[in-house]
Amino acid sequence: MTTIAARLVTRLRELGIEHLFGVPADYNLDFLDRVYASELAFVGTCNELGAAYAADGYARLRGAGALVTTFGVGELGAINGIGGSYAESVPVVQIVGAPSTRAVHARLPVHHTMADGDFGRFERMHAEVTCDRVTLTAADAAVEMDRVLRACWTHKRPVRIALPCDLVDHPAPQPDEPLLPDAVPPQAPLTDAFRARAAALLAHASRPAVLADHLVERHGAHEALADLIAAGPFPAAVMNMGKGVVDESAPTFAGMYVGAGSGPATRPLVEDADCLIAVGVLISDGNSGGFTHHFPAGRTIDVGPYASRIGDTEFPGLPMTDALAVLTDIAKSGVRGKLPRLPARATRVRAPHEPLTQAALWDRFAALVRPGDVVVAEQGTSFFGIVDTRMPAGVTVVGQVLWSSIGYTLPAALGTCIAAPQRRTLLAIGDGSFQPTAQELGTIARAGATPVILVVNNGGYTIERAIHPTDAPYNDIAPWRYTDLPAAFGADHALTARVTTVAELDAALETAGRNPDRLVLVEAVVAPEDYPGRLAAIAAKYRPAPPD
Repeated sequence: MTTIAARLVTRLRELGIEHLFGVPADYNLDFLDRVYASELAFVGTCNELGAAYAADGYARLRGAGALVTTFGVGELGAINGIGGSYAESVPVVQIVGAPSTRAVHARLPVHHTMADGDFGRFERMHAEVTCDRVTLTAADAAVEMDRVLRACWTHKRPVRIALPCDLVDHPAPQPDEPLLPDAVPPQAPLTDAFRARAAALLAHASRPAVLADHLVERHGAHEALADLIAAGPFPAAVMNMGKGVVDESAPTFAGMYVGAGSGPATRPLVEDADCLIAVGVLISDGNSGGFTHHFPAGRTIDVGPYASRIGDTEFPGLPMTDALAVLTDIAKSGVRGKLPRLPARATRVRAPHEPLTQAALWDRFAALVRPGDVVVAEQGTSFFGIVDTRMPAGVTVVGQVLWSSIGYTLPAALGTCIAAPQRRTLLAIGDGSFQPTAQELGTIARAGATPVILVVNNGGYTIERAIHPTDAPYNDIAPWRYTDLPAAFGADHALTARVTTVAELDAALETAGRNPDRLVLVEAVVAPEDYPGRLAAIAAKYRPAPPD
């Protein structure tokens, strides 16, 4: 026998989780004592929302993440982050320290409740942003925690596990089987039917192409996708949520596909393909150019996490990696097609003392990125700035295109730093996004993490200015002294620079490159209405049509 808390820790470790983000509070203190005595490390954040964002960033690199909050006030502070993880298919375990079973049974009006005896409302609130949830009991804690954790891993969605404070040390059986059973191969008739239909389509294709998105990363299909692309060889484009899931340094890379916002060389490769293999694709307004995408009707092989579709025929129960393996086998027998010749991204020589612009900023940021780095980019001018940069091999890109919660990336960068300390994290974030979660800069410093943080100071909410041009002051924000903040938050040895010209930016980034063991914050000042090229093109899709 073991205890409920110890068993939960063991199961988290089986998911690859080695760190637990969160905020201590009386309902979870006994559990945190057991965490400190275990193989899990606790990373205390400034608030629960920061913990949720950090766990999300951690999970994108490690496969799963976890946070601990207290009942009611704590978990509701984190719920926006949990919602983002649900939207973007990120497996995060939220452990909630709950009131004692005695208090619940007696319906006592204890703190962090509405004093009405209803202890289930917060679990009900989470029903819309988790794929499963449970309040553990003495009778079935072992079975129920396993069920919920398996759902988290299988569906790549958050779950909520509430642990009453008086059950932390309650006896529970030791696990007698692995949490994650071995994968069961799909049935031969299903695989054979998929092979036959896909082979018939590819046999007549002279312009095949691959389009990949973020679900490739979530379901661990990187290598299987790379094998397929190499077997063709297929031109491979990505959607913006999936940036980084294919090797952008390879000759097969076909650029970013965003519907009408795509580059002129990329769009026809996708839309005019006579066989499009779409892998892990989820369409939203933000990654389709405002729903201006077009996939070849009847000539698209849509490979999803646990099912594929070719035309009107669905193949349920076929995991993504198995479908890709079948397609790779077909491709090895010979597939026609030409690799793209993408035009080089236009750059121009800039005078050293020329005022800094978005175009110059992202050209130079791209030059700073090295193979294997982690690039975290806020959904704003920062993400739109990096989408057209061609990343070296092995770079992971973390963004939040669909949920687009302001301030997500600073705590998410804390998560990536903790998840992969051997890799360098580069964070690009606008000033408007930095301010809501700036306090987690102190957690980054306390954790000893050394990311490069580029704060784009354009005087407010520039993406909103692009979408809805106006002189109204609601897009303005307080003018912070960003380079003073690392020291104020405890990063006394951080390197900082405020840059307004190309030469100053070059010097600051060179310093960052020479000091991988130092936290670096560069404040890059650009004009409020200077937009990255792709943002300017796409923003118009979001503007309401003028009245007749």
